[in-house]
Amino acid sequence: MSEKRGTKRAEPVSADEISESEYMHYEGNCIRPPPEAFSILLQVTLGCSHNKCTFCGTYKDKRFAIKDDRVILGDILFAASHMRNQDRVFLMDGDALIIPQNRLVRILDRIHEHLPWVNGIGSYANTKSISLKSSQELNALREKGLDRIYLGVETGDDELREKVRKGFTARQCAEMGKKVKSAGMHLTVMVLLGIAGKEHSLAHARATGELLSAMDPDHVAALTVIPAPGTPFWDQLETGELELPDERGMLLEMREMICRTNLQGGTFASNHASNYLSLRVHLPEGKQEALDLLDAALQGRIGLKPEWMRAF
Repeated sequence: MSEKRGTKRAEPVSADEISESEYMHYEGNCIRPPPEAFSILLQVTLGCSHNKCTFCGTYKDKRFAIKDDRVILGDILFAASHMRNQDRVFLMDGDALIIPQNRLVRILDRIHEHLPWVNGIGSYANTKSISLKSSQELNALREKGLDRIYLGVETGDDELREKVRKGFTARQCAEMGKKVKSAGMHLTVMVLLGIAGKEHSLAHARATGELLSAMDPDHVAALTVIPAPGTPFWDQLETGELELPDERGMLLEMREMICRTNLQGGTFASNHASNYLSLRVHLPEGKQEALDLLDAALQGRIGLKPEWMRAF
């Protein structure tokens, strides 16, 4: 009987048992953070272990599963032959950290065994998957090369978090972020401008700034929500239940968020393709620079990205 997708093999697979893949096995929609653009993209899971957020349609095309060890190893062997100029690996899909510890360690070991030139590995994570790892397990993963975690925070407003089905409270999210940092991993968090709609825009901005200050990540990436057809968020806009802020409203929201964000030595950036205005500053010393840039844009002295150029 063949092994069911997502189940754990009884014994580790040996490289001698399989042949190098003829291509990388990518299934369905695949995304990665902008900083991982030149990384080896290794798909070790399918979809997202949560996959309930009302605004996200990225992984609706597949059911979450951990990919078969043979497929993963075959892709690593393919990378060993054809991707020798890429020195980082990014583990896809939406939440590779959810993989059970022993199996994830085995994957990291295989990466270093067959891709010895790789000097760093990144992964998306969510609050649940971090909570399932002990501090000792996170430290072990860091020692195995998993040095960068990307966490979708979206908002620090607990009422909004419940509405968009993020799961877990802002306080729990902050605790898990600090847990990642304590393990010596670089923590990047993503926040979503516009997700609260026009009416609650500034409340969302304030609460998110407070959450970021409590978590103190190494990097904050601000993205502007772009509605995806087929999601509950899209339906709320279609029925008029929710109205997005306009360009000026998005800038005011980001300004309020930055005002409330106090990092001890991290960066805040809005240089994602979804945003109307691109900025990147180091906090705390760059806060006034960011506010001045936003004020210039609000006064019309700096042009904004046209709608047709925005993308998620």
